[in-house]
Amino acid sequence: MGLDRLPRVLGQPEAVRAPGSGDVSLMKADQVTKAYDVVVVGAGDVGAAVAFKAAATGRAVALIDKGNVGGTCVNNGCVPSKTLIHAADRICEIQEAARLGICADLAAPDFGGAMGRVRRTVENGRQSLQRAIEATGEITFYPHHARFVASRTLEVGGQRLTGKTIFIATGSRPALPAIPGLSDVPFLTNESVLELDAKPGSLIMLGGGYVGLEYAHFFAAFGTSVVVVESAERLLSFEEPEISALLERRLAGRLRLVLGATVVELKRDGSGCATVVRQRDGSLEEVRAERLFVAAGRRSNSDLLQVEKAGIALDDRGYIRVDDRLRTNRRGVYALGDATGKAMFTHAGDKEAEIAWRNASGGPRAAMDFAAVPHAVFTWPQIASVGLTEVQARAGQEVLIGVARYDATVMGRAMAESDGFAKAIVAKATRRILGFHIIGPHASLLIAEVANAVQRKARVEEITGCMHVFPALSDLVTEAMSNLE
Repeated sequence: MGLDRLPRVLGQPEAVRAPGSGDVSLMKADQVTKAYDVVVVGAGDVGAAVAFKAAATGRAVALIDKGNVGGTCVNNGCVPSKTLIHAADRICEIQEAARLGICADLAAPDFGGAMGRVRRTVENGRQSLQRAIEATGEITFYPHHARFVASRTLEVGGQRLTGKTIFIATGSRPALPAIPGLSDVPFLTNESVLELDAKPGSLIMLGGGYVGLEYAHFFAAFGTSVVVVESAERLLSFEEPEISALLERRLAGRLRLVLGATVVELKRDGSGCATVVRQRDGSLEEVRAERLFVAAGRRSNSDLLQVEKAGIALDDRGYIRVDDRLRTNRRGVYALGDATGKAMFTHAGDKEAEIAWRNASGGPRAAMDFAAVPHAVFTWPQIASVGLTEVQARAGQEVLIGVARYDATVMGRAMAESDGFAKAIVAKATRRILGFHIIGPHASLLIAEVANAVQRKARVEEITGCMHVFPALSDLVTEAMSNLE
């Protein structure tokens, strides 16, 4: 595909190009239905990946997205949040450097500078993807809202598009809880937070999931007084209880945690916000702060697409149902990424794009193994996990458990990391690795080796039998595998 074959970015529906004709028809939009080989709804990383794969085979592709290209990851997810968290991590390192014999003074962190940097990073990522789309001649980009009007027909910007194959990668958006007074109180989400220029003196975080805790870590590192309000009895209830407990102890030294609590009401408090919270014992407390951040989970964007008009089945949470080959219940229609609600991580979406395209394009059939998707939570300390928890693994089989603390390794002691640990879960009969969980420095890097082993259904000896560099921190993985009981 030469750079002279630029894609069509259609802002006006009256200009209609018939794919493959090379001619431009000036018929009105309601007089023609445009047919494509592939229609991709959603121009995030996942949808764009499918569009590029289809375009590389010479297929005529329609890529549709009313928002900014790049989706959640580039615009208000992974890219901006990790850019901010990296700065927060460096602050925490400086604050804890005394345990290594390093006395360092930390000047006031430049909150405005950090926010300006993250916005530049987002814009660069967005423009890079836009240029890549514009350099791909087989992709016609429609910057419009899309909605289904029939099984494989969409209305887009006043005209109708059909596709031999359709991929839905419409993602998700912040879920807003039904709390009295929420509509009367200005609040932040992972989308609007990037508009901040001035650091709030205090902040209430509604939600103790990974989004809420990562941003709580960021704000606390930059000097904001943070209160996290979580309805569950412990943080990150999908993690091992020991990991949740250690995270709570470590965070408690930097911010306030209110667990097992229910938000009864939200109301304005001057220029700030007051949150009425019912505690575990039934007592009521009013928590005040300058700003409120709502991180109460995600909801599907399938309602905006009106998938019911195409007969596409949804689950009880409103996400699109798919099988392990990413097929919906409608022939020729696939869904992937956050649209399915299954594994809402960019790396999972990238793998789904590969698998969905293989299955849709006639390649060797492939299935998505959602049980082998690793994840990380970029708090301080980091958390990373893959596979089953101990409770899940013990259902129906005997297991071996291996635990190793960071300070059981030479590098862990050199880092003065006293309480981080790794936990291995292994089938007793086969010694197959079922799960692995880490809390501590570089957890998101250390999990990669085990994630590969879990996906390959490998035995312990495939890791312990391989030489690891000594005294690198990867010794933590082999140490945990060697302590099975």
